[in-house]
Amino acid sequence: MTRRIVVKVGSNVLTRPDGKLDVTRVSALVDELAWLRGRGCEVILVSSGAVASGHGELGDDPNLDSVEQRQLYSAVGQVKLINTYYTLFREYGIKVAQVLTVKENFTSPREYANLRGCMAVMLESGVLPVVNENDTVSVTELMFTDNDELSGLMTKMMQADTLILLTNVDGIYDGEPGDPSARLLRRVEAGGDVSGYVRECKSSFGRGGMAAKCGIAMGTAAAGIRVLIANGRRDGILKDLMLHPDDTPHTEFEPAAVTGKA
Repeated sequence: MTRRIVVKVGSNVLTRPDGKLDVTRVSALVDELAWLRGRGCEVILVSSGAVASGHGELGDDPNLDSVEQRQLYSAVGQVKLINTYYTLFREYGIKVAQVLTVKENFTSPREYANLRGCMAVMLESGVLPVVNENDTVSVTELMFTDNDELSGLMTKMMQADTLILLTNVDGIYDGEPGDPSARLLRRVEAGGDVSGYVRECKSSFGRGGMAAKCGIAMGTAAAGIRVLIANGRRDGILKDLMLHPDDTPHTEFEPAAVTGKA
């Protein structure tokens, strides 16, 4: 059976310190996603980076409030982001599609069915979906917590085998990641709770943090789906996770046994 993998990549993986898109890193990610496709995997990419990319293009505007800035940055940045993916994937002959979602797409039964049907047609047609939140129309009460939440919902919707959350650290530690005494948690057993190891801190450009990733990982694993948290700034990380998992730093959440799971 073809493996279906959702890869979520965070803003801190895709952007430079100045907030502009790191095209070299995006290109390396595309190389690896194309490699997964070449091995027979169906891939869904949940990609952050639009707001950070737009901010890098436009800079700060003191005349706009935070919501207006987010809408403007995402509108400008999403164009640049999807065009970059289109150009890079085209070199491999892979067609991509932009999928912009809002939270209501997952709470309304009709919209949920429509989105799931659209995603299924893309995968059946060999198209790689690039999914992001539609920040241009989302406001605070209607927004996902972050793209980690979106990736978890998308993974369960499409009954994927694996969710890979790529961030800028190697996984979950039992202390501060920069502390030499901190130990990387390599495996979390089904039903295990490691939320006590992480703090409520957010990334530089995204809304989420490791606490959010931890919660999404536990919830997704509880649905019978394997979850990996790994460092997306490591060269060859996706290949290494597939070929040399024991030698590759990451945290794996074992899936719970779910009766009747397809």
